[in-house]
Amino acid sequence: MTEAKQLSDKLWNYCNILRDDGLSYGDYVEQLTYLLFLKMDDERSKPPYNKKSSIPKKYNWQSLLDKDGAELEAHYIELLQELSKEDGIIGVIFKKAQNRIQDPAKLRKLIVELINKENWLSLETDVKGDAYEHLLEKNASDVKGGAGQYFTPRPLINAMVRVMKPEPGMKIHDPSCGTGGFLLSANNYILKNYDLDRDEKEQLKHRTFTGNDIVPMVARLCVMNLYLHGINGEISPIEVSDSLKKNPGAIFDMVLTNPPFGKKSSETIVTEEGETSRQSLTIVRDDFWTETSNKQLNFLQHVRSILKINGRAAIVLPDNVLFEGGAGETVRKKLMETCDLHTILRLPTGIFYAQGVKANVLFFEKKAASDKPQTSTIWFYDLRTNKHFTLKEGTLKEDDLEEFIKCYNPENRHKRKETWSEKTPDGRWRCYSYEDICKRDKLNLDIFWLKDESLDDLDNLPDPDVLAGEIVEDLQAALEQLSEITTDLKRK
Repeated sequence: MTEAKQLSDKLWNYCNILRDDGLSYGDYVEQLTYLLFLKMDDERSKPPYNKKSSIPKKYNWQSLLDKDGAELEAHYIELLQELSKEDGIIGVIFKKAQNRIQDPAKLRKLIVELINKENWLSLETDVKGDAYEHLLEKNASDVKGGAGQYFTPRPLINAMVRVMKPEPGMKIHDPSCGTGGFLLSANNYILKNYDLDRDEKEQLKHRTFTGNDIVPMVARLCVMNLYLHGINGEISPIEVSDSLKKNPGAIFDMVLTNPPFGKKSSETIVTEEGETSRQSLTIVRDDFWTETSNKQLNFLQHVRSILKINGRAAIVLPDNVLFEGGAGETVRKKLMETCDLHTILRLPTGIFYAQGVKANVLFFEKKAASDKPQTSTIWFYDLRTNKHFTLKEGTLKEDDLEEFIKCYNPENRHKRKETWSEKTPDGRWRCYSYEDICKRDKLNLDIFWLKDESLDDLDNLPDPDVLAGEIVEDLQAALEQLSEITTDLKRK
């Protein structure tokens, strides 16, 4: 067992004690985050580091150690409220923080017996960072808590990063960062593949990675995840904000992201009586090609907007982005005209915590303005047809993506070879020209060619919940398309 796994198990075992008081996995990880941050800040202010702390002395780690019982509980509540008002990384960590531990004795035990006994800064970055990653993965597996929507499978992330080949000096961004998987994978790739000098290490640590998430709890977990992996500073690399509301003005060399599932952009309306409701929201930005309430199409437009010329992106998107008419057709057309949309990876079902989701990874490079379409060919890799994965027994592994990485040919993607042909009809790697795509109705990119063996094997159908999830996804897509058509007709 690795040291990181041992530490993770030690942290996680304590959760079982707190769950007796009704604490969820997510609540526990949040409380750990607050306390770990305070403890590490305390260590950094002492020898051999002797760094000045930005946390007011009244609310530092020692202030927790000095109290017990009801006095500790009251102080902890006050501490969380006051630190949430701070700027920078402290403000992001403690934004809207609340005490979820109802028993002061158990809070004291967590502080003194678990957190305080470790010297966290002396632990290798891989140990404490990977231990926290284990906690996030365990939290994501708690389907009832819904945390899985913020956790992209790490084998998929790592494969995307390997073919994207991030480099030192790049500005790398995730506009829907979740718990920070893409940013950490890119960081690990650069550290592993480049011999960095002191200045480059400083830049990697403080000036390479940025992200956004709309949910304060998720941004908090992301910041802590990066912090434990050595990506930190006084200024938080993660901003709690809605990426889609406006163009941030920043442009990036690389964007890696998996926007949240669910097509509708929405906002919460709170009345004077305190009643809440959610309404569909159409994003209007002058840097977008078209107005739509489809969140996925808006994220795709947003990613294109924030890329530098020759900047590269890899984005996970559901099938509807590939075939939907109206705004969908407009976005696909403009994307192929202004960017080199060179690769689409068709992902299998059963790898995300939202069952039945059919998703793809779009890889593209932004190009300078031209009279000619920038996309000449699109290469498709089908990892979906006749592939079966689940979240427990048959999980997606790194090896499952090795053939895709080899076919992608990241060393020189302009020298690719199809594995599909008339003689090898089961090949998963196939190329279509821009002219072929233009002949398809509505520039439909939902392309498949492999024979689905499950249609002939009724004894080996996917699990009922997977089939039901796929049916629900298809019905929702159809209903939302009809709704957009109705809206367009009313405008006319």
